[in-house]
Amino acid sequence: MTEPPTDPAQLRRDYRRQALRRVDLAEDPVAQFRRWFDQAVAAGLDEPNAMVLGTSDGRRPSARTVLLKAFDERGFVFFTHYESRKATEIAAHPEVSLLFPWYGLERQVMVLGRAERIGAAESLAYFLSRPVGSRLGAWVSQQSAVIGSRSILEMQWQAMQRRFADGQVPLPPAWGGLRVVPCEFEFWQGRTNRLHDRFRYRPAGGSWTIERLAP
Repeated sequence: MTEPPTDPAQLRRDYRRQALRRVDLAEDPVAQFRRWFDQAVAAGLDEPNAMVLGTSDGRRPSARTVLLKAFDERGFVFFTHYESRKATEIAAHPEVSLLFPWYGLERQVMVLGRAERIGAAESLAYFLSRPVGSRLGAWVSQQSAVIGSRSILEMQWQAMQRRFADGQVPLPPAWGGLRVVPCEFEFWQGRTNRLHDRFRYRPAGGSWTIERLAP
């Protein structure tokens, strides 16, 4: 007997883990993010540093998951090929969004900001910390370019293994980091009856204004 198709409208979950009150929040959004990020790591969530990066080509938006590799008061850093779709869109339209979907804690964090390239020395330091296979992969893939088959990648992989057989894999010229310099944060905590807790941070004269938003 054929199973009926799943109806997404019937998938429901009531969020009951905890509340988020104004008194719970750090005055600085990066400090608040660090607190929640550490809790996501401690909870054993899968890939707590995974974030959905939203960009635009000026006409259409696009989104993909990338991995956060560093953050501090300057912003949020990820790495990519500078000729990829996301990087070329950012070069033309640097305003982006980040979304951290921490479903296991019934939380999400949204960051709006402007993306910019980090320095070559910082990119090199991170690149050299990667496993050799990941460093080779950065040379193999011309990210977002059209390819005829996977066998092309596999042949390029073998070629790069021969080229860098001594294990000394340099930083590719078109690969490096981007930092999202934040201008707005939103912290979202799921609550019962869809009356979620939402707080927005916006800059105000050297500090941050914190506002509660309707769910």
